[in-house]
Amino acid sequence: MRKSKKDSVNRRDFLRAAAAGTAALVVHPAVAKAASPEQPRATGAPPLLKAQPDAPAGAEVVTVDRPGSDFMVDVLKTLNFEYLCANPGNSFRSLHESLINYGGNRTPEFITCCHEESSVAMGHGYAKIEGKPLLVCVHGTVGLQHASMAIYDAFCDRVPVYIVLGNFGDAAERFGQVDWTHSAQDPAAMIRDYVKWDDRPVSLQGFSESAVRAYKIATTPPMMPVALVADHELQEYAISDGANLSVPKLTMTSPPVGDSGAVAEIARLLVAAENPVLVTDRVARTPAGLAGLIELAETLQAPVVDRNGRMNFPTRHPLNHTERGGAAIANADVIAGLELTDFWSTVNSVGGQLNPVVRPSTKPGTKLVSITANELYMKSNYQDFQRYAAVDIAIAADAEATLPSLIEAVKRQITDDRKRTFQDRGAKLATAHQQAMQAQRETAASGWDATPISTARMSSEIWAQIKDEDWSLVSNCQFVSRWPLRLWDFNKHYHYIGGEGGYGVGYGLPAAVGAALANRKHGRLTVNIQNDGDLMFAPGVLWTAAHHRIPLLIVMHNNRAYHQELMQVQMMADRHNRGITNASIGSVLVDPPIDYSKLAQGMGVHAEGPISDPDDLAPAIRRAIAIVKGGDPALIDVLTQPR
Repeated sequence: MRKSKKDSVNRRDFLRAAAAGTAALVVHPAVAKAASPEQPRATGAPPLLKAQPDAPAGAEVVTVDRPGSDFMVDVLKTLNFEYLCANPGNSFRSLHESLINYGGNRTPEFITCCHEESSVAMGHGYAKIEGKPLLVCVHGTVGLQHASMAIYDAFCDRVPVYIVLGNFGDAAERFGQVDWTHSAQDPAAMIRDYVKWDDRPVSLQGFSESAVRAYKIATTPPMMPVALVADHELQEYAISDGANLSVPKLTMTSPPVGDSGAVAEIARLLVAAENPVLVTDRVARTPAGLAGLIELAETLQAPVVDRNGRMNFPTRHPLNHTERGGAAIANADVIAGLELTDFWSTVNSVGGQLNPVVRPSTKPGTKLVSITANELYMKSNYQDFQRYAAVDIAIAADAEATLPSLIEAVKRQITDDRKRTFQDRGAKLATAHQQAMQAQRETAASGWDATPISTARMSSEIWAQIKDEDWSLVSNCQFVSRWPLRLWDFNKHYHYIGGEGGYGVGYGLPAAVGAALANRKHGRLTVNIQNDGDLMFAPGVLWTAAHHRIPLLIVMHNNRAYHQELMQVQMMADRHNRGITNASIGSVLVDPPIDYSKLAQGMGVHAEGPISDPDDLAPAIRRAIAIVKGGDPALIDVLTQPR
């Protein structure tokens, strides 16, 4: 909404002159035309093409007392965003200015990022700790392309990220090549296949309603990113006098709960089963999900196999059989998949290389049941939904929200005889759990004094220093052979947040900084075991952590290679019968090796290393923790074995 057409014309002239480095005083186009008498005037021209009245010699410099972006801030403040993560860009410059001046740089506070991928990944990590999105601003077509990988990761991980995308929608409002190349008719088209919803409102009232709607959509399971386009004229034009603008009330949508009849049938199967198994991936959206899964498992005395998409189940609970998951699944007569991302791979195994052979991992007659909100939302182009699993009962609902009714249905069907059976089963499962844990500890001791340092030794040394703290591990454990999940005592919702979702390299450090930002107000010690190749995708986020004093312990898993890819090339060389001598070409980070401590120090982060002697590791971790407890990030560069 604009004050007047004259205002908008003068503003365009002023900004064009500023961009060209000219003087602050701007001459109206009509004045310049009138000053050139040799230019003949066309007769009979349409009114809009006729010469304008003469303007004063010193053209007016236009100011806007109440730009549209101020109202946008009013709207966004009702959504209670704590932070805005962004790399600054001129397509949302007015919103930027309104947020920091009109909005006071509070709720949200501007977090300066050095790359749009880092901005979104920070939002990804933050949401998995805090349970709600933060705000991300993205600059035009170029910023969105930078951000796209992180958006895809959050989409695959079912995490809400709230994105406001700047754009110059009106071609007449684009000043020069930069504005044209950074603009699009439909900016969100490039990410539409991997966001849950997007919109491009054309009025401030439309923005208000779409902003609230976007928040509801993003935070209703299955949760995913959303994108809202804010064209620059919507941000920068003045709000007209008497404009009737309002902000609708945000009413959160209750998560979808499973049909009572289907829930009762699953309960009947679980109670009657001799060897039921619960397989989980992303059940625990909140602490209630963790508590509910514990209650269900204990009521049934059934083993839990955790795929660790979230912190779903305590690692040292006697019913946690993740480390013997293959045996548990093979012996099961009922398998319940709860927010299980890949049910097919849970119940099938693939052998061979040139000619893969699929074999079932279950015995004949095993009943398969599923509760997942993923059934409620599916797109075609990006195939993150995995192979089709032929289950016996499929409930399209949020598993965490359905757990209370499932628990009650189970309890109603348990007889005294079944209780005694459950108790006997639980005792056997507890013994098997202890044996599996002891086997993990014995395996971890192998190569304890080796150099480079084993990932088991590194994980154990970190645990020894943090076990008495209120800690939160915010990195994927896959690339250190899952040693923390095999050795540490995970028992709180925020102890682990899972992995990337889309397995995109570059997620790790920005997501860890975002999670640490969420943990900061809770006083938690945030720990990130950081892959070396992943850090090189987005090293600038180290500066963000230092600048905003985001306390985070970063322990480098520096094996000086993209080791996952190195193994793949070795496998191909072996398959092609060529040997693995040259397999390191293109996959290792040596000659020169990267000194991550110097890199971090250059960004203002306390850092030590590289450390190759395992006996030096514990003292370095203690020193780094002292820095983190003082409110700053710290990094330890550890030279490690491949996995």
